[in-house]
Amino acid sequence: MSDISLQECLNTMPLVAVLRGIAPDEVLAVGETLVEAGFKIMEVTINSLEPLESIRLLADAYGSQALVGAGTVLSAEIAIEVANAGGRLIVMPHADTSVIRAGKTKNCFVLAGISTPTEAFAALEAGADGLKLFPAEGAPPAVLQAMRAVLPPEVPVLPVGGITTETMGGYWAVGASGFGLGSNLYKAGKSNSEIKAAADAYVRKMNELRR
Repeated sequence: MSDISLQECLNTMPLVAVLRGIAPDEVLAVGETLVEAGFKIMEVTINSLEPLESIRLLADAYGSQALVGAGTVLSAEIAIEVANAGGRLIVMPHADTSVIRAGKTKNCFVLAGISTPTEAFAALEAGADGLKLFPAEGAPPAVLQAMRAVLPPEVPVLPVGGITTETMGGYWAVGASGFGLGSNLYKAGKSNSEIKAAADAYVRKMNELRR
């Protein structure tokens, strides 16, 4: 298992691939495409088919190059199962402190889902390593800008939900630390060439913004 950290991955390429609905028989090919494009963080959502098997496969193949874990983690028990499968990242749509603490007891990095300052500070108090501003469709850049005014500056905040290459710039300008990318990057049935094209476009845009 690699010692690669969340912050190292965000420093290299601050994009999280959200693999919702992926199956074990396709996960390695998709993982290869994403890693080759430059992605350093991949999450398999728990509401996928056999998610723990996909996490195990990805972690075995790419765990030395990327941070692999689970998304849509709704319980402490699932967080522990993810860690036991080799996952090192727990991503939640909410800020349940019991899930955060479970992830931390297994030495995982935890991104907690938040939409208010109250949730944000409770998640950080519980040990979250970063925050997922979700759903971003309901939290425009002005919301992030206001939160950034009160949050500790070193805390990563990643907008997630409907993020496109066109909407990234507005969030980046007010302090986004990166982005979670769902169906605009991967969804079940997309060809590998379509996934590659989307991955390359997001990486290009991210590199533009960082310059």
